[in-house]
Amino acid sequence: MLDLPPPAVGISPALPPRDRATTLASLAQLMRLPNQSGTFLLMLPTLWALVLAFHGRPPLTLVLIFAVGSFIMRTAGVIMNDLADRSLDRHVERTRMRPLASGAVTIQQALLLLVLLLAGAIALLLLLNPLAIMLSPVAVLLAALYPFAKRVLSLPQSVLGIAFGWGVIMAWAAATTHLSLSSWLLYAATICWAIAYDTIYALQDRHDDLRIGVKSSAILFGRYVWIAVASCLTTMLLLLGLTGWMNELNVAFYGALAAIGGFLTVQVMALRKNIDPSTAFRLFQHHVWIGAAVLAGIWIGCV
Repeated sequence: MLDLPPPAVGISPALPPRDRATTLASLAQLMRLPNQSGTFLLMLPTLWALVLAFHGRPPLTLVLIFAVGSFIMRTAGVIMNDLADRSLDRHVERTRMRPLASGAVTIQQALLLLVLLLAGAIALLLLLNPLAIMLSPVAVLLAALYPFAKRVLSLPQSVLGIAFGWGVIMAWAAATTHLSLSSWLLYAATICWAIAYDTIYALQDRHDDLRIGVKSSAILFGRYVWIAVASCLTTMLLLLGLTGWMNELNVAFYGALAAIGGFLTVQVMALRKNIDPSTAFRLFQHHVWIGAAVLAGIWIGCV
């Protein structure tokens, strides 16, 4: 963990090199640069949509746009989240040393970085078709609303799923200039998936969240978390299977889904016990590979 400094006032040529380096390191931590699991979890469903819409051969240009866009929007999202939660984060063991909570990064610095990221997102959007551009404000609105969901909703993970899944809708629109039933099925599958993996992620903070009054699906489902996660993941697989059937994917796709289902069954069984935060985080990270396996299955199913 970084040795975080007192609240900084900004990056300036007048600062000694060591202070500038420390501030840059804190900004990197604010952006979650050392951990890109969230970027992959946002990006992979957009690639599912692109590969399926183009029958296995999406243009490299669109792949790069959505890959870079996923990094930008995930980073913007975590900054919005940390700005909204900086007071709450100080009372949670896992988050109390985040740069905004600890004062290592100022609100002004975070806002400036957020504006730069959103400007980059707008530049990428201008490369897409009018329908994708028209849909883009919804993505920003959902990213801004999510940090506040845990204050009012018992299932804030559903808002995360709606936000992360919106990339599927934008990718499909960018690929086809229209939205079909397949795009909405992929969107629903992504929402179910996000509820499942973010519920696992929330297990890390369940005790602190109960203490400070923050809501989460890990608290809502209690000792039935494993059933809730299993239900979401089963629904996800069924929706993916239906999407594959509608798009006439070959048998290899269903073989991939079966293998993924077997892996997820093992994970769900692990949730039947009380797991420690490090185990919960490890199970959460496995979902990056699950998303990649779905992507490979869709691609193989198209060829």
